[in-house]
Order: sequence, then structure tokens, then C-alpha cells
Amino acid sequence: MASDLEKQAKEAFIDDHFELAVDLYTQAIAVDPKNSELYSDRAQANIKSNNFTEAVEDANKAIELDPSLFKAYLRKGTACMKLEEYQTAKAALELGASLTPGESRFAKMIKECDERIAEENDELPKQPMETATTESVAEDVQPVNSEDVQPVNPPSDQVTVAPVKPKYRHEFYQKAEEVVVTIFAKGIPAENVAVEFGEQILSVSIDVPGEDTYHFQPRLFGKIIPGKCKFEVLSTKVEIRLAKAEPIQWISLEFSKDNPVPLVVNAPVIGTQRPSYPSSKPKRVDWDKLEAQVKKEEKDEKLDGDAALNKFFQDIYKDADEDTRRAMRKSFVESNGTVLSTNWSEVGNKKVEGSAPDGMEMKKWEY
Repeated sequence: MASDLEKQAKEAFIDDHFELAVDLYTQAIAVDPKNSELYSDRAQANIKSNNFTEAVEDANKAIELDPSLFKAYLRKGTACMKLEEYQTAKAALELGASLTPGESRFAKMIKECDERIAEENDELPKQPMETATTESVAEDVQPVNSEDVQPVNPPSDQVTVAPVKPKYRHEFYQKAEEVVVTIFAKGIPAENVAVEFGEQILSVSIDVPGEDTYHFQPRLFGKIIPGKCKFEVLSTKVEIRLAKAEPIQWISLEFSKDNPVPLVVNAPVIGTQRPSYPSSKPKRVDWDKLEAQVKKEEKDEKLDGDAALNKFFQDIYKDADEDTRRAMRKSFVESNGTVLSTNWSEVGNKKVEGSAPDGMEMKKWEY
């Protein structure tokens, strides 16, 4: 049972149905609560669903059940980094790296944690020492005649310009109906943030007094619906929600000629004919045959006691002429149900008196 649920969960994850995958993994865990793989895989599905706190809990449970499961450390590190808990993430990643020395993802993520920790501590990366200081050079180098020194001009192609690092880091994830862009900017007042939406343009400005204004204005991968887009300024980030105009998977956040937008093709609807199924074909009912069958069953039904007697009188009444029916009705009503006559000439001109059975007597009730 658990294996079937696990298989369904993996299929849902592959199809990007991450919330469904979480539900299926939860059902599988209920059947097999000691399976560390299930907790680790649910952690990954929770990460994709942006349930980062739940992902950390799942990863911790997987590590508790199997301390050698390296991917649980990887997923804990990933979730902690999303929560900006870089110290905790680094500790988990270092443990995972010790279990799999050849796994390059750990080294890359540990390096990123170090960078984020340095940023939080307002520390700049130290530049490598490529040349000695001028003081040490002065002690070791003998003076030379200026005439012997030839000017050296470095080739122009060796001049490099260091890339400018963005002031704020950003990332994005997407769902079927929206794309969520996160700009990691701590402690920014909401009034210093301006966000505008275009048909395929996102414009973000963060203007902090005394600092250069930050601009982020990408041409988006796909079109959006500006009226349905929104943003929120939080204590550690600016979260922007872009409503997709078309239900397509964005390969990247920004448009590129190398990543063309896939076309959405709507198949034409031809006619309005409803689908037909073998089971939906109406069956013709022969009502005459059905009525005859019911009558036959009623006629052949064997009854006992009063039921048989009542049916006998019903059959007489049904097949009788009008005078006989009148006689039966009159005699039955006037005798209070004690006399039933079929002869109209006998009962038609007089009142039918009741006749009590043997051993009983008739009584009249006054109203």
C-alpha cells in the first residue's frame, strides 16, 4: 500500500503537482511511519510547494531515522537557505558533504552560505594577495638607472572590468497561474519601494536615502495581467506575485531569444455533437408486454385468508356489469360491511340491514 502511494507521489512530483505529491507522501507515511525515504522525499515536495518550515521538519525526521541519508541533509540545507537560516544550513550541508565527498552540490551551497553569512555580518570577501607591499619591495630591490628601464604597456586585451554585483539578490518560482519573484532586501520601509507592472515588464525601484537607487526592470519571459499582480514588502524581502496571462511554464524569469515562449494552441471545436457511449443508448420499453406480465403475476398470486377473499370479491367487481356493481356497493355500505349482494333487483328498492355472524349481535352507535 505504501509503495503504491509512494509511486503515485513521485509521478505527481514529476508532473509538477507538488501539493498533491505532499498529500500522497503524507498518506504513505501514515502506512509506513519509519521510512526515512518518505520523509526525505516529502521534504523535497514541500520545498517545491514553498513550505520551507515543513520541509526542515521532514528532513530532520529523515535524519533521525537514517543519519546516513545524505539527501536529507541536502534538503534541510536547501530549506534553511530559503528561510535565510544560513548558519543552520551550512552545518547540515557540511554533515551531508562528509557522507558523499564526490557530491558537488554541497560545496557550491556551502560557498553560497559563507557569502550570505559574510553579507549579514557586513564583511567583504578578502582579496587574494597577488603582489608584495611597497614597503617590502623597497627593502629588497636595488635602485637602477632610469635609462635602463624600458616602459612597458600592457596589451589592451588584458584589461578587465570586474562585474558589478547586484545590490539585492532575487529569485523566482512559479505555479500554474502565477510567478512569485522575491527580492531579498532587509529592513526596507514600504514607502521606499515602488513596483509597476506592464504587459510583459516588471519595474522595481528601491530608493533608500543616502544610497544609490536600486532598479530591477526585466522584460519578463511571458505576458502577465497587470491588474491582478500585487506585491508585499516584508521585513526581509519584497515579494511580488505576477499573474500569468497564459498557462505556460516559464523557463526563466527574463525573456531571451534563446528561450522562446511556447505557443498555446487551442484545438478548434467542430460542431456541437455530444459524445455517445454504448451505455447511454436508450432502450425501448414494451409497456403493453410489461402490463400483461404484471396482470398475469397478480392473477397467479396465491393468497390465503382474508386476502384471498378480498381478491375474490375484487375480481367479481372488476368483471361485473353496472347493476351488479351498484348492488355490491349499496349492500356493503348499508349493512356496514356485513352483507355483499350482487342482485340489484333484491337490494335496489330497500335498505339492506346488517347481518351479524353466528355468535355475534349487531349494535347501533349513536353519534
